[in-house]
Amino acid sequence: MTVLVVTGTGTDVGKTVATAALAACATGSVAVVKPVQTGVAPGEPGDLAEVTRLSGVADVHEFRRYPDPLSPHHAAIVSGLPELDQGEAVMRIADLDNQHDLVIVEGAGGLLVPFDKKGWTIYDLGLELGANFVLVTSPGLGTINHTALTVGALHESATIPDILIGSWPAQPDLAMRCNIVDLGWMAPKSALAGVLPAGMATMRDFRQQARAALAPKFGGNFDWLAFRAAARP
Repeated sequence: MTVLVVTGTGTDVGKTVATAALAACATGSVAVVKPVQTGVAPGEPGDLAEVTRLSGVADVHEFRRYPDPLSPHHAAIVSGLPELDQGEAVMRIADLDNQHDLVIVEGAGGLLVPFDKKGWTIYDLGLELGANFVLVTSPGLGTINHTALTVGALHESATIPDILIGSWPAQPDLAMRCNIVDLGWMAPKSALAGVLPAGMATMRDFRQQARAALAPKFGGNFDWLAFRAAARP
């Protein structure tokens, strides 16, 4: 039984595609949780629908939904709908963990985005569950600072996250190819746990692409040393 928390250095870095890739490559029974979905109206497909479409994992769980595209605590206030209590989230995910080999939890935005007015975050949730963290980041300018700050926050609790690049373009620019080296230094054993190609969600062979993009510890065959040698300037 393992809980894996997928968080990001910010919004739109590729967390949902990364979650789907991890689910697609996992072995055993898998459940995927989105504690809070924002920016999606009732009845509309949210991030979990995309995870199921891409990975084939249909055991998915959404605890709260708010229609406004805001951080969870503001989205709850604006909508007038109940907030998600941290204790409820922990209990429900722990129950799923008892029934599955792996539970993947996708956060909202970045590591320290509040989920209610008391200020609990996906970081707090992961710590209480004893989860492992996967940090999804971008390769472009600004990523060194954003990634280092997030990794530093996790290190305060002696937590070392695996790091994935959420969208690597076919033609990376010079900054991206330089940033690869710095991002690798921040990761466990100085190796990224994966690099997902840009546009992966539109690729017909998603599962095959996921295996090529993720490290063996996540069920893939991604070779960090070969990738770094080919990408660096």
